[in-house]
Amino acid sequence: AGLRGAALVDIRLVSAKTGYGVEGLVSRLQRSWKCAGDVYLLGATNSGKSTLFNTLLRSDYCKSRAPDIIDRATVSPWPGTTLNLLKFPIINPTCDRIFQRQERLKEEATKTEDQLSSEEKKYLNQLKKQGYLVGKVGRTFQQQKSSAEIDFDPDELSYSMDEDPRDAPKKLEEREEFTHNEVKDARWCFDTPGIVKEDCVLNLLTEKEVKLVLPSHAIVPRTFILKPGMVLFLAALGRIDYLEGEKPAWFSVLASNLLPVHVTTLSNADTLYEKHASQEFLKVPMGGEERMKEFPRLVPQDITLKGIGTTEAVADIKLSSAGWVAVTAHEDEELLLRAYTPKGTALVVREPPLLPYISAIRGARIPGTPAYRTKKPPSFVENLRTTGSR
Repeated sequence: AGLRGAALVDIRLVSAKTGYGVEGLVSRLQRSWKCAGDVYLLGATNSGKSTLFNTLLRSDYCKSRAPDIIDRATVSPWPGTTLNLLKFPIINPTCDRIFQRQERLKEEATKTEDQLSSEEKKYLNQLKKQGYLVGKVGRTFQQQKSSAEIDFDPDELSYSMDEDPRDAPKKLEEREEFTHNEVKDARWCFDTPGIVKEDCVLNLLTEKEVKLVLPSHAIVPRTFILKPGMVLFLAALGRIDYLEGEKPAWFSVLASNLLPVHVTTLSNADTLYEKHASQEFLKVPMGGEERMKEFPRLVPQDITLKGIGTTEAVADIKLSSAGWVAVTAHEDEELLLRAYTPKGTALVVREPPLLPYISAIRGARIPGTPAYRTKKPPSFVENLRTTGSR
């Protein structure tokens, strides 16, 4: 029937990096697809498909012996594509296996953090301090390993004082492979190289610049209060002008925290961009005047929004793949904004916003500035009891 006619079965919020939502995703996949066909991970480059592939490889979605056989996904840092098509065999979710898995998940959900190993505790605490949503991904079915026996020849290892030790003849290591029976009826989960989006700002950037734009840590939202006549820059990759409105409005930036945000006035904005684009002040792009000769100019798009209230954002202004800005305004307040992204990249107004209450995650106002102090979002571990035994 083709993808156009395919029904959307489910939407899941997951983090392959921290495990959040992955156990729920595995359960959903097992209920939906069972072993009816092969599964492909599809998406744009740099969207984390290979990280998800590696997490699923070590979950109950994959046959238990496979992680020992399959090499970890090889990922190139730029342009974000997997170097070779990888696959693992999907476990057949029989009734017995589903039951055993549910029992394991129930048992794990009764645990508290103080019942985890010291290594697990350390890992969870590290992620929680950084404001991540965390989830434990375990395995119900483990490959039984035979007890290791060491064979050696005493004569081969002995040598006299005037004799150099001889290197024992090296046996050719046999690469473990799947048996015919293990894969004859197997369904496979494939990682794919990724789709290059034509209107993506990442296509314009160097490898060094991409590393600053793509978040490698949890994003801490940055909120600013702007009056009409003020302008917000996200590096030199995006700009939002607050042109008309009766009252101040809140602009919450969701982007890599390595990208600077600068607020200025409408009268100073063009000068600031001309002077600082490709310099350290705006950071990306980098490389001075020579870099800007080949970099597309920012092009505008007018946006009209009507506020919902001071605690709920009305829309997200998505500045291609550089990040987005959630706009929160007084109820029924009409705003005229002008947003800019580099020519040839996508500027999208997302209504309703993805995180409508994001402006509430902020500290106190920094005196004399339009900025609020940043505040890490509260962390959460989804499949552990929240309180420990005393």
